[in-house]
Amino acid sequence: MTNALTRLLRERDWLLLDGATGTNLFAAGLASGEAPELWNVEAPEKIRALHRGFVEAGSDLILTNSFGGSRYRLKLHQAQGRVRELNLAAARLARECADECTGAGGRPVIVAGSVGPTGELLEPVGPLTHADATAAFEEQIAALIEGGADVVWAETMSSVEEFGAVAEAAANQGAAFCATLSFDTAGRTMMGVTSEAYAALAAALPNPPLAIGANCGTGASDLLRTVLGITGATPEAVVIAKANAGIPKFVDGRIHYDGTPELMADYARLARDAGARLIGGCCGSETAHIRAMRTALEDHTPGPRPGLDEIRARCGDFTSASDGTGDRVAPQPSRAATGLIFPGFSPDYRWYFHAPVAFWAADDDFNGSVR
Repeated sequence: MTNALTRLLRERDWLLLDGATGTNLFAAGLASGEAPELWNVEAPEKIRALHRGFVEAGSDLILTNSFGGSRYRLKLHQAQGRVRELNLAAARLARECADECTGAGGRPVIVAGSVGPTGELLEPVGPLTHADATAAFEEQIAALIEGGADVVWAETMSSVEEFGAVAEAAANQGAAFCATLSFDTAGRTMMGVTSEAYAALAAALPNPPLAIGANCGTGASDLLRTVLGITGATPEAVVIAKANAGIPKFVDGRIHYDGTPELMADYARLARDAGARLIGGCCGSETAHIRAMRTALEDHTPGPRPGLDEIRARCGDFTSASDGTGDRVAPQPSRAATGLIFPGFSPDYRWYFHAPVAFWAADDDFNGSVR
């Protein structure tokens, strides 16, 4: 499928993504636990300021303020009946800012429709069915595309089943999509998926994503290790790297990320050397980080793939000794592995997956609705 993103990728070796939504909206006055999606209609000027700030800092792609825009996340705020309204507004605000840049003779800016997890556990681990998850994602995606999103951007996913549901929803809407998982549990997602497993799964989809990769997680070093795993498993893939700006810490009762613009600039160079083409920031990343990353990438001549020792020396230590790549543990097959989600999938990739780990991180910048 040809769209604005694929066309731009033909012209450019790399694209710079945006930074954090939650960090910057909290700074703009969003209260902890408040749904940022409501600001699309209640405080649109603040959402415009968010997008414009990233575009001015150098972002080639901005994500809509719709991470928690599914009926399941909005239900926490008694807004489950406003899925179309809030996602439509989110896409239109981002589209407006992107078109301002392009219309003024500047560079083209891609609008990606952010779709986050439902926050529910899918069968067979939890009660949410594949059909219901797919319907919820499809409802959200339809509104994002109607509002002007160029591509669907599924992010911070953790399970095979939920990734399958969002992929099917995008296909049902005829929408191109990109997808990132969060590898925040000893180099795996919290449901046990490794970077190798994800690369194999994405490649096997009937409608493979335009780009795959990692976002959020536990810091730049861990995410770069994941990028190495993905690019090593599928060298031909367009790979996304969207790391947090350092490690979150509590400072004066709030979450603070300790990554400096200089650290994120070096991370951007390493991400490019590791094979990523879509590079940005996640939690904690402000306009200063994105601006530094833009300068770093523009001045950078790609070098050899970095080793783990180099990543550790330049971006800090890893949070675990291993990220699970190379493991060959045969798990109990899930619905995805048995072909119930994607008919026709080969069973050969089943050995990649590990038993689920059931826990949720408590982070004010990822409170179930904000990335």
